[in-house]
Amino acid sequence: MTFSSPLFLFLFLPLFILLNFVIWKRGRNLFLVIISLLFYAWGEPKYILLLLLSILVNYIISSRIDDSQRHKNQTGARLWLSAGLTINLGSLAVFKYTDFLLASSWNWIGSFTGLDFLHLNAPGLPLQLGISFFTFSAVSYLIDIYRQDAQHEHHPIYAALYISFFPKLLAGPIVQYRHMKDKIRSRTISAEKLTSGIQRFITGLGKKVLIANTLGMVADQIFAVFPDQLTAPVSWLGILCYTLQIYFDFSGYSDMAIGIAKMAGFDIPENFNYPYIAQSVREFWQRWHISLSTWFRDYLYIPLGGNRCTPERVYINLMVVFLLCGMWHGAGETFLIWGAWHGIFIALEHAGFGNALKKIPPAFRHLYLILVVMIGWVIFRSDSLDYAVRYIKTMFGFSPGIAPVTALGGYLNSLVIFTLLVGIVASLPVVVKIKDLQDKMPIISGIKNSLHNRIFLLGRSLAELLFLGFILIVSVLFMSGSLNNPFVYFKF
Repeated sequence: MTFSSPLFLFLFLPLFILLNFVIWKRGRNLFLVIISLLFYAWGEPKYILLLLLSILVNYIISSRIDDSQRHKNQTGARLWLSAGLTINLGSLAVFKYTDFLLASSWNWIGSFTGLDFLHLNAPGLPLQLGISFFTFSAVSYLIDIYRQDAQHEHHPIYAALYISFFPKLLAGPIVQYRHMKDKIRSRTISAEKLTSGIQRFITGLGKKVLIANTLGMVADQIFAVFPDQLTAPVSWLGILCYTLQIYFDFSGYSDMAIGIAKMAGFDIPENFNYPYIAQSVREFWQRWHISLSTWFRDYLYIPLGGNRCTPERVYINLMVVFLLCGMWHGAGETFLIWGAWHGIFIALEHAGFGNALKKIPPAFRHLYLILVVMIGWVIFRSDSLDYAVRYIKTMFGFSPGIAPVTALGGYLNSLVIFTLLVGIVASLPVVVKIKDLQDKMPIISGIKNSLHNRIFLLGRSLAELLFLGFILIVSVLFMSGSLNNPFVYFKF
């Protein structure tokens, strides 16, 4: 069950909203834990015990860290934190990286020694849904308590709610514990928050169903073709569609998660801030998947020394962060290289290239960023490094394009063209600029009468309501006419 499935939209979400409103205030946290576990069990029933075990283990360890600190036993607190990090990251490594590390290292030994009979097939461990996200949440919980940025939750339901809260459970945002603790203890639920949450949810639903799914079908068709059978224009179309797909898919999920959380009385931090308008790779990562980049900054980069080291050490710190960021996304050489690709440009910008960028026109800075990001997405999307290299060669005309499977026109129709245009415009802060301008209109025009202002705001609210209703209806129609398409980040 996903946020964009009919079952969630017409059964789970309405029941959640209704029960969350009518249930007594002191029972809401328990209710959210139960419904979060039911939500997770619906998609991964066989792994619900592992999620419960994660909650129990992290609660026990956090209590041990807190007890050690209250008794001024800093060594004990460090040992318990180390145990917690080992258990959490170790379980993530087992489920996510065993196949890749075991098979690749063993097969490399066989190739290096010439003993090809040492070839080993991957054991095929299944990837637990959402494990990357709730593991990082658990690590945040333990470190925040160890640093005394937050107190240990003596009530086990509070700790369970932080880790299992279903809007962020499967694909984030990775909300740090200190940003949720106050709302877990006390929050208000109002009609205003419910309305705002529903609006945000519908916005995310439209991003996912109308834009990401439509462009994702084109990207999947093109990336299913061997690069030597693609022309340069078709390869550019494929990566353009994927560039927009992954943004609207993931930001759409984040919008829906933020909206559902708001309905429950929580304010989850923003996860995207128009990343494709960035003019450097550093700025891109300040706007893209903000919760993940913030997590790596606070819990890895700064502890490694951050910018407070020698230049050489800073570059090493940056590369370590982005290599691990790549590995966090998936177990494979393409993810590792994708992380290194971004790390190299971040290091170059830190070394002085960033200052040089500031001296060139903004349009060229933006072109630089888009090229770096799109080439990175080719690596990220490809099943192998060989495919990625061939695809990039095709993009820049270094591949003959022998016997192309389909010409550019075979992938383009009126719906795809319209969706591309909408996607490009929607990836820019156009709506924000329009709203800012509208807010100033009564003052600019000299209309200070409160009645005129009320009429203006009422008209804008009505237009927004009609637009959101249109988005909801069209999204439901699209969902009913196609198979359920899971979110891209579910596999990470």
